[in-house]
Parts: sequence; C-alpha cells; structure tokens
Amino acid sequence: MSTTGKERLTTILIAPHVSEKSARLGADGNQYVFRVRTDATRPEIRAAVQYMFEVKVDSVRVLNLPGKRKRFGRALGQRQAWKKAYVRLAAGQTIELAGAERA
Repeated sequence: MSTTGKERLTTILIAPHVSEKSARLGADGNQYVFRVRTDATRPEIRAAVQYMFEVKVDSVRVLNLPGKRKRFGRALGQRQAWKKAYVRLAAGQTIELAGAERA
C-alpha cells in the first residue's frame, strides 16, 4: 500500500460513536460503531479498521444520517450530515477503544 493510501486510511475513521446501542452491540454482537468520513466507502472503512486496530473485519454496514433542521434564535439552520459505520469483527477479535487502566 502506498503512503498516500495509508494517509487516507488514517483519516477515514473520525471517532467511535458512543451510545447505549453501540455499547450493547459491542458486548453482544462483537460490533463497533464509528463515525466516518462522508466520502468513505465500505472497502476503505474495512481497510482502515484493519490497519489501525490490527484486527480482522467480518462485515461493514454503513448508514448515512442527514443533518437535522434546527433553529438558532430566529434563524433557521441545519446541522451537518454525517455517516456512521457498523463494523463486525471476526470471532475472537476485539478492539480496546478506551485507554488501558493503570494500577
């Protein structure tokens, strides 16, 4: 993989998406939820997770979320649209998203 490809992979994942649903999926189904770039594709997301966390990815599901219309005082506005990815890891694989606790 070229250096520009590796640089692109490091920018695909924006942050883990933390919610009650994502915590339940992580505990029960070995799935992790990430906020990703809006121009990211499934193969790029798979490659980015495998490259950054050194795990084997089983499947990737992508969800495009439109920006909500909001009111800012008297002005109408809209939040930015974003994309999230549900990543299922192969059996026996895990990702440590929180930092390791020190004794």
